[in-house]
Amino acid sequence: MILEGAMLQVKEGMEKEFEEAFREASTIISSRIGYISHELQRCMETEGKYLLLVRWESIEDHTIGFRQSAEYKEWKSLLHHFYDPFPVVEHFQTVSLM
Repeated sequence: MILEGAMLQVKEGMEKEFEEAFREASTIISSRIGYISHELQRCMETEGKYLLLVRWESIEDHTIGFRQSAEYKEWKSLLHHFYDPFPVVEHFQTVSLM
């Protein structure tokens, strides 16, 4: 399993609209091959800051299967205009569990 992580900074005053759009976009990502689960967390200290975590079976399921799909274009149109700055997306592998 691969964990995709992205810190999202949403433009001021657009948080509610972003959360609504994200609920709609969730149906897009969850339908993709290799998708396992995802969660969106709202930061308690910094307004407009969110943490997106997506679990994929492989990195290619995200970088090729999702990012190169027609559905990704819809995801982008729903969400990318909310971000400033545009987020860095990174991928992680489990080293240790407790």
